[in-house]
Amino acid sequence: MRQADEPFLTDQIEHVTAVQHGGGDEEDNWALACSHCNLHKGPNLSGIDPQTGRVETLFHPRRQAWSEHFEFIGLEILGRTPCGRATERTLAMNAQARIDLRHEVGADGE
Repeated sequence: MRQADEPFLTDQIEHVTAVQHGGGDEEDNWALACSHCNLHKGPNLSGIDPQTGRVETLFHPRRQAWSEHFEFIGLEILGRTPCGRATERTLAMNAQARIDLRHEVGADGE
C-alpha cells in the first residue's frame, strides 16, 4: 500500500537483518516498512511456517521477489512458500485491521 493510505503513521526504514544480528547500515539491508509490519518483525530473522511447523527465514524484500512468495486472495495476503507463510504469520499481515484498511483503500492486489 502507499504511504498516503496511512496518513497518521509514516513508513519506517527497517533493517532487514537487525544490527544485533550483524546487519549493517548499507542500503542492501534497508527496507521501507509500514509500522504494523515493522513492529511485528522486530529483530526476527525467521518465523514458523504454520503449514509445516518448521523454522523458516523471513522474506527479504531486496533479494526475493514478492510474487514468488505471496499472492492476494481477495483482501488477504497468502504465503505461497514456507518463507512466505512464515513471514505472513510473523508480520500478522492479515490482521483484521490490515484487511479493513485494504478494503478502505481498495488495495486487493489487482
